[in-house]
Amino acid sequence: MSPTAQQPQPLRGAPEDKVQGFLSAPRAMLIGGAWVPSVSGRLLDTADPATGSILTQVPDGDEQDVDRAVTAARRAFEDTAWRHMSPMDRGMLLHRIADLIESHADELALLESRDNGKPVSVARAVDVGTSVKLFRYFAGWPTKLEGSTIPVSPRGGLRVLNYTTHHPVGVVGLIVPWNFPVSMACWKLAPALAAGCTVILKPADETPLSTLRLAEILTEAGLPDGVLNVVTGRGATAGAALAAHGGVDKIAFTGSTETGRSIVRAAAGNLKKVSLELGGKSPNIVLPDADPEAVAEAAAEAIFFNQGQVCTAGSRLYVHDALYDEVLDAVSARAEQIVVGPGDDPASEMGPLVSARHHARVTEFVQAGLHQGARLTAGGGRPDLDEAYAGGYFLRPTVFADADHGMRIVREEIFGPVLAAMRWRDVDDLVAKANDSPFGLSAGIWTSDLGHAHRIADELQAGTVWINCFNLTDPGSPFGGVKQSGWGREMGRKVLDLYTEVKSVWVNLG
Repeated sequence: MSPTAQQPQPLRGAPEDKVQGFLSAPRAMLIGGAWVPSVSGRLLDTADPATGSILTQVPDGDEQDVDRAVTAARRAFEDTAWRHMSPMDRGMLLHRIADLIESHADELALLESRDNGKPVSVARAVDVGTSVKLFRYFAGWPTKLEGSTIPVSPRGGLRVLNYTTHHPVGVVGLIVPWNFPVSMACWKLAPALAAGCTVILKPADETPLSTLRLAEILTEAGLPDGVLNVVTGRGATAGAALAAHGGVDKIAFTGSTETGRSIVRAAAGNLKKVSLELGGKSPNIVLPDADPEAVAEAAAEAIFFNQGQVCTAGSRLYVHDALYDEVLDAVSARAEQIVVGPGDDPASEMGPLVSARHHARVTEFVQAGLHQGARLTAGGGRPDLDEAYAGGYFLRPTVFADADHGMRIVREEIFGPVLAAMRWRDVDDLVAKANDSPFGLSAGIWTSDLGHAHRIADELQAGTVWINCFNLTDPGSPFGGVKQSGWGREMGRKVLDLYTEVKSVWVNLG
């Protein structure tokens, strides 16, 4: 930290006490190693989705704050302390970050649950657990970003050595969503830092808190001043300013397809590199030889996990006619059994939606499904909860049967716990309908005939296909979509191509 930095005091005690202490302290943004307010002094409320009450306030950053952060990131990128840190030392730093995240796992999970609404158990296992794995995986890459020597055939018989080297792309802006706040930040932070970039991170305005706590942890690990900067604020102001800033070399964005288009337009000014992980409307396909009971449990998990607020959610369930009624009855029964409640209640299997605005949007889709003639077999309304949660953004797991491809619940991304089930008979028609979507993020196939599964997987237009499983990811495996589900890949070796430039060097050996 710089001598003038307003370094937060260490949090002490049990996770509940630490979270309460964090929420009680004034929130600031991290710019150039210092915790600072926004230039305007404006603040942004962040709410508890379980009650609708205000948890705390964060700075409502704008283009002036983004400009300060970009300046700090540029200065840090050009500074020898970061630019010339050895690959081994950079890897060791990422390992320290992973260790510190793990040591604060319970605290981060509780904070994530309070801010996002998801069950603490999910936040602990998925959000925080994935973040630790990401930094441990990418900690091994700085020492392995190797170039190549290339056998070339120059004119005139010259003896030439041609080799390539990898260099960090520079200053990158990372804009992350609200459904997995801390893990989505780490999806981008870990490879960006492994490559040697400097970063301006813009969390979603609905869920900034775990990202701010994560930033404290990264500075504690010894990240040099200005390598990581965090600007809180609204997407229309801070996010748009970051995407358009001429001092940013790359933007990595995860969020809606509509916002992704805006990012691309804003980035055109200086032709900065752009990678996008966008929306989805994933088909989950059940073949006639699948196990109906196992499929029903998995299909429910595929759509209701994280309140359905998952870009890969298996929201279109295609079941062969021979199994349709059996699977539909079982999925609907499972939906009715899911315990909906506040995220900090150990009994809760599904928490509230993230915000009042999003709750209204998902509820409008439920009404559209009813209006267009789909048959409601489970859910559709609010759960019966204690009066303390009357202002929360809860919705029961919802299942629609007998949907068709003209319905909005089939065509559009809902991003909530709403399943549209359809029956099929002809496999060619099935594949055509599964691919009849502007999205192409993921798909699932359930069958005991793996040969048939491979053939269908080959025909599906999706960046990820799961066979007899769903929603599995790993830091070593590339993830991303086709069509309007995005550009580029997250995780694995492929993501490092997005944060590095390749230089070709030619040497005349005489």
